[in-house]
Amino acid sequence: MSRQRSMEKIMASEFVTIGELVRLTGSRYSTLKYYTEEGMLPFVQEEENLTRRFPRVKTMARIEKIKELRKQGYGIADIKAHQTFQ
Repeated sequence: MSRQRSMEKIMASEFVTIGELVRLTGSRYSTLKYYTEEGMLPFVQEEENLTRRFPRVKTMARIEKIKELRKQGYGIADIKAHQTFQ
C-alpha cells in the first residue's frame, strides 16, 4: 500500500497524480479519469505502465474551468471545443 503524500508536499510539487488531484480539487476520481481519457487534462507518462503525472498548476486551473463551464450548462463536447482546450 502506498503512503499518501502530505498536502504540503503535494502543493509544493510541480507534478501530481490523479489521486492527488482528487484531493486538491474535490472532484471524483471517475470524473477526472474521464476528463483525462477525453484528452481534456494534460499529463506526462514516462513509460506505458507508469503513473500519469499531471502538471499541478495547469491541471488544477483546467479542472476549475471545466467545473465552471459545466455549471453554466455546457456539455463535454462543447467544453472540448472551447478555445481554452486547444
